[in-house]
Amino acid sequence: MHADAPSDRTWPLPTRKHAMRMRWQELLFAHWPFPPDPIQRWLPPGLTLDTWEGRAYVGVVPFRMSDVAPRGFPAFPGLSAFPELNVRTYVTVGGKPGVWFFSLDAKHRLAVRVARRWYHLPYMDARMECRRKTDGWVTYRSQRTHRGEAPAELLGRYRPAGEPFAAAAGSLEHFLTARYCLYAADRGSRLWRGEIDHHPWELQKAEAHFDSNTMLAPLELEPRGAAHLLYAHDLRVRAWTLQPCGESE
Repeated sequence: MHADAPSDRTWPLPTRKHAMRMRWQELLFAHWPFPPDPIQRWLPPGLTLDTWEGRAYVGVVPFRMSDVAPRGFPAFPGLSAFPELNVRTYVTVGGKPGVWFFSLDAKHRLAVRVARRWYHLPYMDARMECRRKTDGWVTYRSQRTHRGEAPAELLGRYRPAGEPFAAAAGSLEHFLTARYCLYAADRGSRLWRGEIDHHPWELQKAEAHFDSNTMLAPLELEPRGAAHLLYAHDLRVRAWTLQPCGESE
């Protein structure tokens, strides 16, 4: 990704060099709206829940990770590609809108342990399978196996169902996807920010069918009604190491 690439981020890039690169592929955004209070109670102090027209949104996001490697290193066979499944909502700290992850299930045991130790993120072990079929459907299966964590699973399929588009500023699609940092909290509840950068999302409307979706059950949430669905085929991403919130880059 070049420094002069188009971007819809609203604050400057960090001045230090990024630490990691990765690709997010065959990704589904499945979102449901909720009243803010049941979501806010799961957030640590210092995080402000970001809402759209008075509603909080929680997303279930299955995809494939690939080309995951430190800056300057080649991808490692058997280590740099694996399925991942996120449950997320949207927050702000210091005027920077970002993502808060309730869980990140992954098939890669080493990635789970590194992310839990160094990024303060709730990564969890899972049995997972992600396959793209010739008819365009992506079949996805994930069953959490992490010791001491609540069970959760996602079984279903999804595919793009429209022409590619860029989310317009001010739209719900932009609110859900144009997030250039994540937030995490360590065991002492100190908040950290992890910057990312990428081209604006190339999105498509999507369709999905879930045979089972209990990913929100650990949050005592029940998704009701049709999900808001978006698909993204491929996005190259740069990521920086975490910084304590309030410290300058």
